[in-house]
Amino acid sequence: MSRVVFVCLGNICRSPAAEGVFTHMAKQASRGLIKELSVRYGLR
Repeated sequence: MSRVVFVCLGNICRSPAAEGVFTHMAKQASRGLIKELSVRYGLR
């Protein structure tokens, strides 16, 4: 199992972009096993 962590301290553009790219890649890699992947931590 791999772990991926995106850390962003107040940058409102890179966090959503990283989530979007990762979600897209995860959906392609899962071959339909993952329908929706969205984890938000609200770190500030």
